[in-house]
Amino acid sequence: MHTWFITGSSRGFGREVALEALRRGDRVVATARSTDALTDLARTAGVDDDQVLALALDVTDAEQVATVVARAEEAFGGIDVLFNNAGIGYFAAVEESQEAEYRRMMEINVFGLVGVTNAVLPGMRDRRTGTVVNVSSVGGMRSFPAVGWYNASKFAVEGLSEALAQEVAPLGVRVVIVEPGPFATDWAGSSAAEVTPEDEIADYAATAGAQRRTFRQGAGAEPGDPARAAAAIVAVAHEDTPPLRLPLGAIAYDGIREKLDMVRDDIAAREYLSRGADETSTGDAA
Repeated sequence: MHTWFITGSSRGFGREVALEALRRGDRVVATARSTDALTDLARTAGVDDDQVLALALDVTDAEQVATVVARAEEAFGGIDVLFNNAGIGYFAAVEESQEAEYRRMMEINVFGLVGVTNAVLPGMRDRRTGTVVNVSSVGGMRSFPAVGWYNASKFAVEGLSEALAQEVAPLGVRVVIVEPGPFATDWAGSSAAEVTPEDEIADYAATAGAQRRTFRQGAGAEPGDPARAAAAIVAVAHEDTPPLRLPLGAIAYDGIREKLDMVRDDIAAREYLSRGADETSTGDAA
């Protein structure tokens, strides 16, 4: 039996992972800004109420994070799996983006994730076991018009998670980066802000504007099944040697492989310039 601490549990991947973990026999500390949507988790999963602890949490409130993590550890004796799921989107070309909006997104997607992780890690280090599961995106490996700042937040999650994985591996703690493609989780719906009409720049209508409309029009009809994704996430979290990366959905899997091929092709074309930048190069004239 694992004890999960899940952020953003009110909907999407957070809720589905909570339900899947409960059905598997695990215990869940389900957190969200409001607990209103968390009261039915035990009943929906068909488990006893004592398997679930629902707590209000704003991941950007450091004092609240510390208090809620302490309550979770006191209630269940420790946290085995941290599922950093809380996050939001923002649709705008980079030049159109409003500072208040992208700073808010960074506070939630990056600094909130870091704050919760740092609050949970001491307990995992003491017990020399634990798994940190960070939700990134296919957009954490490759960028798209209209979501440059969202991409930036998820690229940050990727880099941070890679470094963290190397730091905590000798301590018995594992890190998994979940990289979903498009799923019906409301990511492109009401949870994501976008550029206001007065801030739109006509020159970006065919790139960022078109992509933004595609995201919005496809909201709710994405090919990914959140319940299937949750089953994969919970299964991997129970593995003794989970992967560092877990793409979810064919679009994410194929898209990430395509990005890796593009990077290889791009840098190979000027390998001589790259290698020639060293102080002593085999390509230098005698």
